[in-house]
Amino acid sequence: MALRPLTAVLTVTAAAALSLTAAPAQAAEPDPFAWTELTKTYTATGKYGYEPLAKSGGYQRTNDCVAKMGYHYVNPKYVNSLDPATPAALLYENGPRGRKLIAVEWVVEDKGQDTPELFGEEFDEGQLPGHFTLHAWIYKTNPDGLFEGFNPTVKCRT
Repeated sequence: MALRPLTAVLTVTAAAALSLTAAPAQAAEPDPFAWTELTKTYTATGKYGYEPLAKSGGYQRTNDCVAKMGYHYVNPKYVNSLDPATPAALLYENGPRGRKLIAVEWVVEDKGQDTPELFGEEFDEGQLPGHFTLHAWIYKTNPDGLFEGFNPTVKCRT
């Protein structure tokens, strides 16, 4: 086989392998096109994997851990955003070397409008009174599903 076709085959094979590992396995698989939009979320929030950088993005730290969710860091500017790149909250969990990013959350005020949707998913009502919320567990697998509100594997340390 000539060098150019071999290089093309290897490139396509590597790209396919990487694309299969980019999306973590989840219990309830979302619409496959959701991953295309979630790429924007990964790109915008990946830098906050290092928790001290959340503040530079306008996210305000909370010190209360919500059971099965973690610590919320909220950017008030992004409340009501339906943009995949601007979730209103980053969720963290304590780890051996500090807090690590585990999920993101969109928050929309309930003003009597229809339930918002993002990634083909309807937001939850009632988790946060007077608001609609949508979680995406893109940094820690949620066995209950990618967009479920609670993750049974998230622990709050005392």
